Amino acid sequence: MTDSIPIWQPQSRRAFLGQYAGGIGGLAIVQLLAQQAQGESFHSGEVARSRPARAKRVICLFQHGGPSQMDLFDPKPELQKWHGKPYPGGDLEVHFDKQKGNVLGSPFSFAKHGECGMDLCEHLPYTARIADDLCLVRSMSTESVDHEAALRLIHTGKFLAGMPAWGSWVLYALGSNNENLPAYVVLGDPGGLPVDGEKNWSSGFLPAVYQGTPFRSSASPVFNLHTPTGIGAGARRNQLKLLDELNRRHLQRHPENHELAARIANFETAARMQMSVPEALDLAGETQATRELYGLGNPATEEYGTRCLLARRLIERGVRFVQIFMSGQPWDTHSKNAESLTKLCARTDQPSAALVMDLKQRGLLDDTIVMWTGEFGRLPISQGTDGRDHNRRAFSLWLAGGGFKAGHIHGTTDDFGYASVTDVVNVHDLHATLLHNLGLDHRQLTHHHEGRDASLTDADVTKANIVKELLA
Repeated sequence: MTDSIPIWQPQSRRAFLGQYAGGIGGLAIVQLLAQQAQGESFHSGEVARSRPARAKRVICLFQHGGPSQMDLFDPKPELQKWHGKPYPGGDLEVHFDKQKGNVLGSPFSFAKHGECGMDLCEHLPYTARIADDLCLVRSMSTESVDHEAALRLIHTGKFLAGMPAWGSWVLYALGSNNENLPAYVVLGDPGGLPVDGEKNWSSGFLPAVYQGTPFRSSASPVFNLHTPTGIGAGARRNQLKLLDELNRRHLQRHPENHELAARIANFETAARMQMSVPEALDLAGETQATRELYGLGNPATEEYGTRCLLARRLIERGVRFVQIFMSGQPWDTHSKNAESLTKLCARTDQPSAALVMDLKQRGLLDDTIVMWTGEFGRLPISQGTDGRDHNRRAFSLWLAGGGFKAGHIHGTTDDFGYASVTDVVNVHDLHATLLHNLGLDHRQLTHHHEGRDASLTDADVTKANIVKELLA
C-alpha cells in the first residue's frame, strides 16, 4: 500500500475508525505505559531522584466533599462545652455566610486505639484496628474553600484547571512495572463521576500517555476492550495492521502530535490488555476470608470493598498508581452531618482498613503508600441546624506504609478544630513529602511548559517542604 492509493485520501481517521475498525477506536482511553511512548522523550526520573525510594507505588482513597475532621479524627471537648452557643473564637471564614449558626458539637464519641493512643470516632471501628499502622495528620491546610479549586490543589498543586495530576507526575518520573497493564488506573464509582470528573486524573500539559485510565469494577472494565462479535481473528489482525500503518504514516507527517503517538502505542497495548485486564479484575480466586475482610457480601460495603480489593490486585501486578473515587461529593455534609457521616463510614471504614491489613500481611505495605484524604475540612459551627460548612484552615488525613511513620499523630488544631496551629502541613508540603518517599525530588521533577520548568509543587513559588516528622 502506498500514499498514492486514493481510496484512503478522502477519509478522516475518525471516519475510518468508525467504518472499518469494529469499535477499536474506543481503545483510545487505554493509557500508554510510559516506557512505550512513541516519539516522546520519556522522563526517566534519574535527575529527580532525592534518595532511594521507600515506596514503589501508591493507592489513593479519595473522599470527595471534605470529611469532617472534628467528627472523625480530631476530637474537641470544647465543641461539646460550647454546643448550641455562639462561637467564642472570633471571626470565621464562612462559605455560606447567611446559613452560619452556633457551635456544633460532635454527635459521636471517641476512644483511644492502638499502642499510639490514637483518638478515633466510634464509627471507625475498623480504622481503629490499624491505628498503629497509620500516620494521622491532623494539621492539614489548603488555600481554597471552593470544591473545584481545592480539588485542583490537592490533585495538581495548582488553582488553574488543566494541570497534571500528581499521579501523572509520578508516572512521568517512574514509568510502569507491567507492560500489559496501564500504569495509572482510576477505579471509578458505578454511581457516576466525582465532582470535576476526568480533571481529577488528567495529565494536563504532560503528554497524554500519563493520564489515568478509568476501569470499571463490572464484567467489562474497559469500554471496547473485547473484539466485537462476528469479527474473526484473521480479520481483526488485518484491521489492526492496516490501522497501525495508517496511524504511523500520519504520525510521520505530524511528529509533534503527542496524543497520536500515545494512541498508536495504546493500540499495541490493547491486545495484551485483552488477557491481562480481565485476569487482574477477576476475584474468583480470592479466598472467602479475604472477601469477608473487605466486606464483600455485605450490601453496605460490597461495592467499595470490591474496588479496594481490586486496587490491591492491580498493584500486585505492577500498576504504579491507583485511585479510588466516589460519585459526586458525598462527604460534603452541609446538612444531616451526623446521618451522612454514619452512612459513609459504614460504607468505607471496613474496606479502607482491610486494604491496609491485606497489604501488610502480604508484605506489600512497606513499599506501597496508601492515602485517605479529602480536599478540605469542615467548620466547628453549624450550617443551618445539622450541617457543617467548608473549611480550608484545617482537615485530617491518614497515610500508611511507603516510608511513613506508623502509629504517629502529627500536628494539632485549635480548641475548636477550626485552624491548624502546630506543625501545619499544606498541600504543597504533602506533595513534596509523597514524592520524596517515592525517591523523587519535587524541585527537580519538572517539565518545560510555556517557557518555564513547571513542577507539581513549583517550589520556587510555594516553598514546599518535605515534612520529615512524617517519615519512618
